Amino acid sequence: MIRCYKIYKEYVRNKPIINGLSLHLEPKSFTFLVGASGAGKSTLLSLFSLAQRPNQGNLRLFGHDVTRMPREQLPDLRRQIGTVFQDYQLLNHLTVAENVALPLKVIGESRKDIHAKVTELLEWIGLERFRDAKPPHLSGGQKQRVAIARAVINNPALILADEPTGNLDSALSMRLMHLFTSLNNIGTTVLFATHDEQLISHFDYPVLYLRDGQIFRQRRP
Repeated sequence: MIRCYKIYKEYVRNKPIINGLSLHLEPKSFTFLVGASGAGKSTLLSLFSLAQRPNQGNLRLFGHDVTRMPREQLPDLRRQIGTVFQDYQLLNHLTVAENVALPLKVIGESRKDIHAKVTELLEWIGLERFRDAKPPHLSGGQKQRVAIARAVINNPALILADEPTGNLDSALSMRLMHLFTSLNNIGTTVLFATHDEQLISHFDYPVLYLRDGQIFRQRRP
């Protein structure tokens, strides 16, 4: 699913955020990614979501070498990826329902199917009564739930989640974790970045630790 070999990413010359990182994530796996603030978790996820390219090294997604792939071919791969961003990246001029529906519109789903799927998912995350609200009128936790719903609504092959439960209470965090695990159970690969050690402790998934721009596998107690 994800294979990278000695990838580098830097924003300032000779100060790499990702420093010769190699990693292989199997299809249908669920993996936690942890690391200190500023360690590069968001940068790594942005590389995997095809929002950026590494400065050096080789990155393969879904069997394709995306490091050298022409930009016009990237959108087809991006449609297989659901991304939950730390800053939500919702469109403020669209309603909650319209934001969640975007991935389905891109792939050409019918209006009837879009309405049914959006309604079901908004009910599940407790935001059905906010379907016509716009993001500026939502709390941080509500925006986070909308962002998660948008990322998972089309059952992507790969979900990249950047602190997806960071603004939620423990009960809602666990409920949404079960949404991610349910998708994983039907074959979706999940890479889940978090600082929440308590949340991690409830699940027996591998933990990767990002430090000094490289990945270390963390042993369970």
